[in-house]
Amino acid sequence: MDFNPVILAIPMYFTLMAVELVYEAITKRKTYRLNDSITNINTGVLQQLINTFTALFKIALYTLIYEHAALFHWQEGWLAFTVAMILWDFCYYWSHRMAHEVSLFWGGHVVHHQSEEYNLSVALRQTSTGFFWGFPFYVPMAILGVDPVYYALAGGFNLLYQFWIHTEHIGRLPKWFEAVFNTPSHHRVHHGRDPKYLDKNYAGILIIWDRLFGTFKREEETPHYGTTKPLKSWNPVYANVAHYVDLFKIVKEVRTVKDGWNVLFKPPGWQPEYLGGFQTPSEVGDDYVKYNQGSTGVTAYLFAQFLIFLGLNAFYFFTQVNYPMEVKVAFACWIIFSTLLFGFLFERRSRWVKALEFVRLASLPAGLYLMSVLGIAPLWMFIAGSAVALLSMGWFVYVLTSSRP
Repeated sequence: MDFNPVILAIPMYFTLMAVELVYEAITKRKTYRLNDSITNINTGVLQQLINTFTALFKIALYTLIYEHAALFHWQEGWLAFTVAMILWDFCYYWSHRMAHEVSLFWGGHVVHHQSEEYNLSVALRQTSTGFFWGFPFYVPMAILGVDPVYYALAGGFNLLYQFWIHTEHIGRLPKWFEAVFNTPSHHRVHHGRDPKYLDKNYAGILIIWDRLFGTFKREEETPHYGTTKPLKSWNPVYANVAHYVDLFKIVKEVRTVKDGWNVLFKPPGWQPEYLGGFQTPSEVGDDYVKYNQGSTGVTAYLFAQFLIFLGLNAFYFFTQVNYPMEVKVAFACWIIFSTLLFGFLFERRSRWVKALEFVRLASLPAGLYLMSVLGIAPLWMFIAGSAVALLSMGWFVYVLTSSRP
């Protein structure tokens, strides 16, 4: 199945982010930071990258259950698709809720909450491991006979809906709409790290699930965003594994199998009493400062490189279905390598990271040349890539030798 509404909506995503940035320039209200926004987008890139390898497996597994365990099959049409959308949203509510209430599952969702800002780029901040824990919650759809195509489309359109609610620039909407649908106001609560806002408003499209199951919270004052344990990193790979690393450290210290099980499957923050007991979230103090590690000397350079990176990503996502597996893996590794280096350079890591940036730049024309030889990429991309790599190397040398901080 090549149709992916999420990938096809990429131009819309960036257009709306540009509109939000223009609006912020007019209103003088700032919710974007370059280092944060690039990290948000890069985690989304990694998620979609992993999806190019796992999507067929997930659809195949769903189809297998559908073909052998479905109680009945729905007739195709708008009614069947509407039912699929409602069922997907219901399953999403429980998948999402368990991702907050079970610590192991939280590791597959925490990425989406790590940004301390709230803007449209946060919608793209997605996990690369969540499919491990999320898929079982959608198995009832297969058993109830929802066609695999409708299952995939319902998931894609549900995610598209949730994009626009990640903004601070839309206030309360009409009461009837707020009563039925998820809105920016409702979802700001969900992203709040304030104790009263934690684990509320899990809805995808329909907020009625939260109202029915007792997890609804109305927005009062503007939330503080992020996680109760801030990530403090611009590394998108580390963002995906940080919670698992913390869990592993705690599990190593427990004294019984039962305690180890509870660390994994009780709510995030649970620990046995001899390790300090449950870590209760605290109020955000007035002295709290957002993580903002970065270097002004490389900001313009990294922004330019990121734009080039996005263009190459788009080329990969729209053409990877035709790649030999070894080319697909090599291109994917270059993308992951690039996201890591962007994060390291923002964090002003050691000199060896700067040396790796030259390796990344040199590998660009090399890879494009190989792809042109294989007939995957046009020759002009190799020529353009070579010019970009040389100019970028010169610019990076200038940045490194400049007296600017």
